[in-house]
Amino acid sequence: MLLLECPYCGVKAEETEFHAGGEAHLKRFGPGSTDDEFTSYMFDRKNPKGVHFERWRHQYGCGKWFLMARDTATLEVFGTYAAQTSEPPADIIAKIKARRPAWEGYK
Repeated sequence: MLLLECPYCGVKAEETEFHAGGEAHLKRFGPGSTDDEFTSYMFDRKNPKGVHFERWRHQYGCGKWFLMARDTATLEVFGTYAAQTSEPPADIIAKIKARRPAWEGYK
């Protein structure tokens, strides 16, 4: 069971209070995009064994979306941060690198 902390309201709760929303930091393509770009956005998702960045919603709390970094193999949560952030914060990257020295990095 994951223990998550909402970066907006500060509530720490089990994952059942939250709702997973898929991969974070996707580049969205709109009008004028090629078929390949649009197909990639709609259907292609990473499914790594290891560090992954995800979208979550505090469903039974403040209702806001946020982003989270976690390890899919060990379920270790490295941290949560605001959904409006375009890249993972430096402190979360540092936590990941401290625990996973061989990690290749974001993207």
